[in-house]
Amino acid sequence: MDRQDRERSMEALAGQLLFRVEKHGPRYSLYRDVDVPSPVRRENLTLDEAEELLNTWKLRGFHGG
Repeated sequence: MDRQDRERSMEALAGQLLFRVEKHGPRYSLYRDVDVPSPVRRENLTLDEAEELLNTWKLRGFHGG
């Protein structure tokens, strides 16, 4: 899978998990403030790190925990 496909896949998963994605050059920021006790913010992530964070939330369930 090329980088553009990975980005689209990551963005689709982020949307399903109610995360907002911002791209800053080759880096990403992920934000979620829906259905969590306090907002989740992860910034300056590589594509690998963003995918890993989202896949962890997916495995833990909709609320990430």
